[in-house]
Order: sequence, then C-alpha cells, then structure tokens
Amino acid sequence: MTAPPRHRLPVTVRTFTQRLSATPRGARLARRLALGQLEAWGIPYGTDTSDAVAVIVAELAANAVTHGRVPGRDFQLRLSLVPGSVRIEVRDTHSGPPRPPGPADVTAPHPLAESGRGLLLVAAVADRWEVVDREPPGKTVRAEVDLPGGSKRIK
Repeated sequence: MTAPPRHRLPVTVRTFTQRLSATPRGARLARRLALGQLEAWGIPYGTDTSDAVAVIVAELAANAVTHGRVPGRDFQLRLSLVPGSVRIEVRDTHSGPPRPPGPADVTAPHPLAESGRGLLLVAAVADRWEVVDREPPGKTVRAEVDLPGGSKRIK
C-alpha cells in the first residue's frame, strides 16, 4: 500500500543577481535594473512595493559605493521574489569600520547634516532589514518588502 500524496503548496523563489561597478553610475543602474526586474515579475512600476524597493535599492547601492567601496571591487545587487515578499540584498567587500548600524541602532542625524539619512529611509520603508557579515570579507545589507496579502516571513 502506498501512502496518500501530501498536498503541498509550491514554493517558487525567483532571483536576479547583478554585479555593478562601485561608482555613482553603478548605483543608479542598480535602481533601474531592480525596477525592470520587478516589472518582469509582475510588480508594476509606481506601486507601493515597487516604490519601496526603489528607495531601498537606491540607498543601499549608494551606501555600498560611498562607504563600502574597495578600489577595484564591485558590489552586488540580489533581488529575490520569495513567497510573500521581495528580498533585496546589497553586498560589498568592505569589512572594516565603519560598519553600518543595525535596525536597532540607527539614529537621526542633526537636522542640518548633509548625509546620514539613508538607513533611516530603509528602516521607514522596509518591513524587515539587517546587516550580515560574510566571507570572504565584506557585508550584506538585506531588506524585505512584504507583498500585499503576502506572508510575513524572512529567511
């Protein structure tokens, strides 16, 4: 006798990965590529999800170029469409200080400061985010934006 088949919901994870030059042009391209990939996955430009992902990619790519740049090394953008959310990962090869603060440690800059608001924007529009050290040296900043009606799981 065979056991009755289990009914499982299919789990589909779609990914997009691109290495980009650690330059302002590479950061701008990261945002454009992210929006194009979301469109290909059926998440239209101008939706709340698309707008949130655009802000997160723009800020994390700018941080990778400005603070995580190692001469001669690129940064990597990875998008994943996982059940219930879009996951954004920006990886750079800079492992020394300054390390970006985690979600609990982000503080507002002085009102007249010219920088220091990027991670505040990420915290405001992402449903979850974190900073992860990686091997070889470097770090990954990972954020998730929940899809309307999706589950609320990360990892």
